Amino acid sequence: MAFERRELDLILRLYSRMVAANEWRDYAIDHLSDRAVFSVFRRTSETPLFQIVKDPRLARKQGAFSVIAAGGLILKRGHELARVLGVFDKRLQLVEA
Repeated sequence: MAFERRELDLILRLYSRMVAANEWRDYAIDHLSDRAVFSVFRRTSETPLFQIVKDPRLARKQGAFSVIAAGGLILKRGHELARVLGVFDKRLQLVEA
């Protein structure tokens, strides 16, 4: 199993944005027999901060794509990768003057 070119493009755009914000520093891509995993690290020697997973076995149920936090908590799951990656979008906050 592997990420398609369009999917990898979306993921790498997000990655470059987070590197520019100095939040992420390294990544790894694993193509396993049953799923593809894009892992994000703050430092190379640490465990991944987040994993973006494509698991086609879940496509008919909750959706093939999911974002998993370091502790194993599933932050978002869905059928569309762009919508699932929305979990990383900064929320606008009210600033009082």
